[in-house]
Amino acid sequence: MTGLPTDPQPLAIAVIGTGPRGLSVLERLAVRLREEPAPRRRLRVYAIDAVEVGAGRVWRTDQQDWFTMNTVVGQVTMYSGEPDDGPARPGAGPSLGQWIAERSRTHGEELLGPNDYASRLRYGQYLRSVYRTIAEHLPEEAELVPVRDRVVRLRPRPGGGYDLLCESDPVPLFADKVVLTTGHPRNRPDGFEREMLDFAAGRPGVHYLCGDSAADLALDADTIPPGTAVGILGMGLSFYDVMVALTLGRGGAFTTLSDGSMRYEPSGREPRIVAGSRSGLPIPARGRNQKEPHFSHRALFLTPHAVEQARKRRMADTGSARLDFDEDVLPLLLQELDHVYWTAHVTARDGKEAGERFAERHSAVLLSGGDPAGLLREAGLEDIPPLDLQRLARPFGDRHFPDPQTFRAELLEIMRRDLAEADLGNSEGPLKAALDVLRDIRNVVREAVDYGGLRPSSHRDAFLRRYLPVNSLLSAGPPRYRVRQLLALIEAGIVEVAGPATSYTTDEGTGGFRVASPQVAGSARTVRVLIDARIPTPNLHRDTSPLIRGLLDDGLISEYVVEDPVHGERFETGGLAVTRAPFHVVDAAGRVRTDLYALGIPTEHTRWFTQVGSSRPGMRTLFYRDADAIAADLLSGGPEEPRPTGRALVGAASGAPAGGEGA
Repeated sequence: MTGLPTDPQPLAIAVIGTGPRGLSVLERLAVRLREEPAPRRRLRVYAIDAVEVGAGRVWRTDQQDWFTMNTVVGQVTMYSGEPDDGPARPGAGPSLGQWIAERSRTHGEELLGPNDYASRLRYGQYLRSVYRTIAEHLPEEAELVPVRDRVVRLRPRPGGGYDLLCESDPVPLFADKVVLTTGHPRNRPDGFEREMLDFAAGRPGVHYLCGDSAADLALDADTIPPGTAVGILGMGLSFYDVMVALTLGRGGAFTTLSDGSMRYEPSGREPRIVAGSRSGLPIPARGRNQKEPHFSHRALFLTPHAVEQARKRRMADTGSARLDFDEDVLPLLLQELDHVYWTAHVTARDGKEAGERFAERHSAVLLSGGDPAGLLREAGLEDIPPLDLQRLARPFGDRHFPDPQTFRAELLEIMRRDLAEADLGNSEGPLKAALDVLRDIRNVVREAVDYGGLRPSSHRDAFLRRYLPVNSLLSAGPPRYRVRQLLALIEAGIVEVAGPATSYTTDEGTGGFRVASPQVAGSARTVRVLIDARIPTPNLHRDTSPLIRGLLDDGLISEYVVEDPVHGERFETGGLAVTRAPFHVVDAAGRVRTDLYALGIPTEHTRWFTQVGSSRPGMRTLFYRDADAIAADLLSGGPEEPRPTGRALVGAASGAPAGGEGA
């Protein structure tokens, strides 16, 4: 091609996995190719996906439309820049909400407002449109080659680069550089799952379904006939997906009543559902959105500077910069939530100016290390219950209930009160405004946690085991209408919630699974089908992917291990070890492989909250910056030899955090 060297061999890049993370790398590659000087070599980019190129498995476009996103469409974009007067193109394209509005105008499709929620199917269609836009706007010296196949092996060539062996093609692809954006794993069964699977095997009509995307679970009438008793393990976001598949997906319908509540009209083809979880509480509703897409809470207490100062104190006191989550991070995080909570109460009662005056005084007291109790009394807030995350996440505590009816009545009351709070909004409603801060300050939490920023024991016990379950329950709820649907199903007798600390065991006598809460007398139920509605946790050693297993066996990737010789602690995280941006993989010998990258869910535990599936319009989010760092490095030159590293490059020695704001 004109202006390019005569060498006919292009620089070949393979992106394995084309869900949102893989697509984000492709988008930033396309932007850089158009904005920067022409590369020295032609470029060939393979976009590889086993399910659907440009959408991936979770967002594939052949799924049913009752599976819903939990972020409003106005806050979702896959473009790294907002639309301008030109055509949609990499770096300047519509948000999901804008795309839906345009499709409504041009194709007569359903219109959604910026604060509405789209189906996963519709988001998949949007992702596909972004992929097509990328392909259409590549410069002439680059080509995008879609490959719908499963990569089962990656073999390094002696001279550099990799041969990619695919499941259905005996001829390998060659790539100089490879990006792993493989998304949610499918894991080898653990001990509990193995027990459940073995029990179901050989028993006709008895099934145990391991956790997965609801669209990939066998929820059809052949596996679960009408009237079958079904147990559901976990009541998070995936629980709602399973719930609607077994009700709306069976021909049932919801009617909205004059007071905003819902009534369920059964089709007669539904199963009987018994759900349970550790808390006994279905994940609460997300507050009505009142925020512009570019809005983000400005942290006052849990700031990057505060994290840095805490590290300096830890280093001076212990000789290690690693933090204790409960002592160094959580108190500052709770101050952020308390500040928003009390300020919202004053604003709702006395108006914006009074709220601003209170906020100034309240923040000054907290920043000076003072006790805000006197200020709260002066402001007339002493009778308002304080914000208590543990109480919200575990409302039943250790209490026991004499029968399922008593528990059910209290559960419904808690759910209705929470819906009333959600209706107030995530800005004007004190409770949901405060809980929304958990989303906005994720990136500062990342600075404290990522790359071994915590002591190993604190990361495992305080962060993963205690904080994350509460954070997940309270910060990432479904749309309000989903909770209203669940209320209607409970009232219709289609769904029953067993209670707190639900146990799931096998019952040889009945030939089924036993679901029961030790805190609710008479709650035990026998079910024929047990569905795990928890999304699998990433773990390299349990991942069933032939590609990941092969990379581990060949020593091309390694597990991220947090080691703290000062405290004599070690934590094997199960996450894939990568450097900081641009996220080169670290192999089993501790070498940085500069031609192999990993981004997103496989690196969970090395980095936190990698399941983010989009950027936000008008913001230079971490999602965008992650993709751009890889795109820049991909175009920086030819492949290099792996270089040795002291583990400091991936944080194991220094524990220093990564920074930036998030989606």
